[in-house]
Amino acid sequence: MKQQLYWKKMNRFKEVLLINLLGNIPTIAFGPKLRNSLYRLIFARLDNSVYIQNDVEFLNASCIEIGSGAHIFKGVRIDARGHENNRVCLENSVALEKNVDIGALDDTHIHIDQETFIGPGVSITGPGDVKIGKRCLIAANTGIFANNHNFADPTKYIAEQGITCKGIVIEDDCWLGHGVTVLDGVTIGKGSVIGAGAVVTKDIPPYSVAVGIPAKVVKSRICDELLINSRD
Repeated sequence: MKQQLYWKKMNRFKEVLLINLLGNIPTIAFGPKLRNSLYRLIFARLDNSVYIQNDVEFLNASCIEIGSGAHIFKGVRIDARGHENNRVCLENSVALEKNVDIGALDDTHIHIDQETFIGPGVSITGPGDVKIGKRCLIAANTGIFANNHNFADPTKYIAEQGITCKGIVIEDDCWLGHGVTVLDGVTIGKGSVIGAGAVVTKDIPPYSVAVGIPAKVVKSRICDELLINSRD
């Protein structure tokens, strides 16, 4: 146990040291190249040609994997603290725009598959697992929250009643518009489009167009027949 604590402290020391030394070096001073080379000492996996701008925060980098060609822009925060089994994985050519916030929290796997674009200000949070497929487009200020607070007992504070975490799946080739909210336990089927501002509380079938609060399917992309009220 003491040895485990020692290695945890040493890993955290290396992480803090390298990120503080290299994290704010600008692009013009070869910052991305230095980070791509030396951050490999602290990450679970960091492949070739990863572009990391300055002012990016990583916490518990030993639980973070980043594939080749990924782009991570200023203000991004990836927090994999909370459990030794946490895993945050960005596959090849994933792009995280400015101020994306990813938090694993507790025994959580967050997986973003190849060539997916995550827009500015998006929040992706456990502790439920989150799986986002290939070539998805997640627009700015979307929230993907894989947890839900219990509140059945009015005699107790909500914060004391615990949470549920079923997890979220967003399959390949989905487009979520600006400001969409995806709640825990939801699967959004392959090729679906979710309109701006929608709140997704139930599963969305593949190749659907869904809008509103709560989100309802209004059309299928593979047939023009309207589906209004057919999936209430």
